[in-house]
Amino acid sequence: MNKLFMRASLWALFSLALSTSGCSDDSGFPDVDGQNPVLTLTSEHIESGAGHAFTITGELEDKDGIASVNLSCPDLYLDKTIDLIDIYGEPKPTYQLNYSFNLKKDEIGERFVVKVTVTDVGGRSVSRDVLVTMDGDFSAPAFTASPDKEVTVLIKQQTSFKLSFTATDDRQLDYVLINIPGVEGYADKKVDAGGQSSLTHTERFTLPNIAKSYNITLKAVDKKGNETVATSVLKVSEMPDFPKMYLADVATVEELNSDVFGVPMVISHTGAYQYRARYYNETAGTKIFFLPQKTDFAPICFGLDPDNKSKLTDDPETALPIVLDKAGVYYEIDLNVKEGTFKTRTYSVAEATDPIKYKKYGAGSANFDRWESGSEMIDFYLGWGGSPSDAGNHKFVQDARNPHLFYYPAPGDTWTLEAGQKMNFIITNYHPDGWWDHVEWRVDNSEDIEKFGYFSKKNDVNPDWEGTNRKWADGTAVGDNWAKPTVKTGGNYRFVFDAHLGRGKIVPAK
Repeated sequence: MNKLFMRASLWALFSLALSTSGCSDDSGFPDVDGQNPVLTLTSEHIESGAGHAFTITGELEDKDGIASVNLSCPDLYLDKTIDLIDIYGEPKPTYQLNYSFNLKKDEIGERFVVKVTVTDVGGRSVSRDVLVTMDGDFSAPAFTASPDKEVTVLIKQQTSFKLSFTATDDRQLDYVLINIPGVEGYADKKVDAGGQSSLTHTERFTLPNIAKSYNITLKAVDKKGNETVATSVLKVSEMPDFPKMYLADVATVEELNSDVFGVPMVISHTGAYQYRARYYNETAGTKIFFLPQKTDFAPICFGLDPDNKSKLTDDPETALPIVLDKAGVYYEIDLNVKEGTFKTRTYSVAEATDPIKYKKYGAGSANFDRWESGSEMIDFYLGWGGSPSDAGNHKFVQDARNPHLFYYPAPGDTWTLEAGQKMNFIITNYHPDGWWDHVEWRVDNSEDIEKFGYFSKKNDVNPDWEGTNRKWADGTAVGDNWAKPTVKTGGNYRFVFDAHLGRGKIVPAK
């Protein structure tokens, strides 16, 4: 009996061992159903682009347990294995795949195939391909031209407003909605863009001859549903005393809106309905207008009245330009928009003053005291940047005829800015060792720059300058505002700065 019992017990134990171990592989984890893994991808086609990331997501299942996931694309030098056993200490019956890969900014390929392979503990694997194409839409549309935040229409015998805008998209623009409550026919009017990258729309409508304000809302929508909204308040009134007036020395609406900042140029408000412009005229024959709005020559444009060229008209349809016929001089123009009068005078570059006390500029000047001790004199430069040492990376070139005028970059060099890039800088003297508050400028508004104010904490000022350090012309304080404009359109640009006028602009390079 004892021998028989022992044999039976050993056989039972052996059978139990067989039934519990199943078809165990070399990993030490038992098979459950011996089936292939299940791989369900969220999408097998992903749209991305150079400089952007793409993310592969999906759900993985396997009753035996998922051991690893591999993502491979030789053209992108991608070979990533996610080892679940190494990460979690055991295989997983389910796993949520979420893997992101950053494409290089200079990637030139148009389409790539990423192979996703899931392997279970039994060594069984399943693969799926994900197509990545470089046609992703990451940017919302933009209005490169649209009415200002506030525009004025003057009451006339027949009062009308010409609505004009240009919307663009880096891929495909779908439509623009126009909404002007209170104006008949303009509630959610839709202008189809037909999938083009740009839409320019102009139309004129009549308004009642009464003082009233209307809210304009423009919404641009691209084919992916990205949208951008521009708003404006349209005021109908008699001639107002505009708080700001601008000098435009460009010929088209496109040029009015192609700058990073500085075009058109703000001028001084000297009294009720009165303004004064100072302008350096590099070449003879420059044509200028005066505008109370920044983005268009309409609805109001002050220029010569064709019936009496000694007077001004406000009608953009008939106004003729004021022509500046003397080159290499500064013009001073006083105008009264209510009376329609103006007068001009010129003065020389030598008569103009600016806050810089250093008479020599650039290589060989050696008149800037490096240690403020007289022990070492270095060359004096201006530039733009985040510090005086950084200004050495963006040194201005001084104009050959006008020492108050500076440019960046140097002739023959290229300066490229990217769309959406936000800048952050001041104009300052170059100093190789860091922050020295000698010759510096700040701005009136960091995001919407119109003028530069001198800002020397060391009071390093030209004694002949007609201005006041750290104060605007009206006596208010110049704040410590850095220039932080956002670039609307990528391309090559040129920085022009006039130390006498305290005006600067960044415009497309020609």
